[in-house]
Amino acid sequence: MTKNYALITGASSGLGTDFARQLSSMGWNLVLVARRGKRLNQVKREILADHKVDIIVLPMDLTITNAPQEIYNILQTQDIIVDILINNAGAGLYGPFYQTNLKRQLNLLKLNMTSVVELTYLFLKDMIERKTGYLLFVSSIGAFQPTPLYAAYAATKSFILHFGLALHRELRSTGVSSTVLSPGVTKSEFLEVAGQKPNLFQKLTMMDSFRVTRIGLEAMFKRRGSVVPGIVNKLTVLFTYLLPRRVTTNMAHWAMQEGE
Repeated sequence: MTKNYALITGASSGLGTDFARQLSSMGWNLVLVARRGKRLNQVKREILADHKVDIIVLPMDLTITNAPQEIYNILQTQDIIVDILINNAGAGLYGPFYQTNLKRQLNLLKLNMTSVVELTYLFLKDMIERKTGYLLFVSSIGAFQPTPLYAAYAATKSFILHFGLALHRELRSTGVSSTVLSPGVTKSEFLEVAGQKPNLFQKLTMMDSFRVTRIGLEAMFKRRGSVVPGIVNKLTVLFTYLLPRRVTTNMAHWAMQEGE
């Protein structure tokens, strides 16, 4: 017997955990993917305490070659149907590019882009064959302009934004939709893992993770192409269309200066 699931990458904390909690409250079965197996199992226990759903935990490092294929193969052998794919896993690395660690930057590219493309390719073909499915990509408002001090990270998110929007157009009339969620600073482990102390601007504009994921899921189920949560984030994106790129790049540099 086949079962229908939502697959969430980066599900051990932050947005990924809140995507899992909200979808489980709607009755969706879950496949949770992240590096930290203990954290995934903790999330699983917390969700099962409140909701009667099936949860599969797959501890997996998506920077490892063939990890997406391994995930796909495991689920195929268990007759798991993935109707929702949430490409949430991602990482940033703070600081002037030339001062950062090259290996971490290259892993960032694999996690933020390569694994996303591979997972999407593998599961999308099955969705199209069934004529139903949802793709949700987590990008960033950093995708809309060059972002000094997060140069590679913002560039990867620009790739995700344009990749997801292109798929949104390609997938018309297939029964499958692609939605891109582009949040700003969100309460999570992101800044800590990236190596940045939050500044005053980031503290003042930081959004709650649960609210961001709720907005993203609502847009996904409405099959919208793109959504930017929060009025400040919307205004920030608007400025990128109204102002010269040199100005918005300088603004982004100012906004990303480390706090005390």
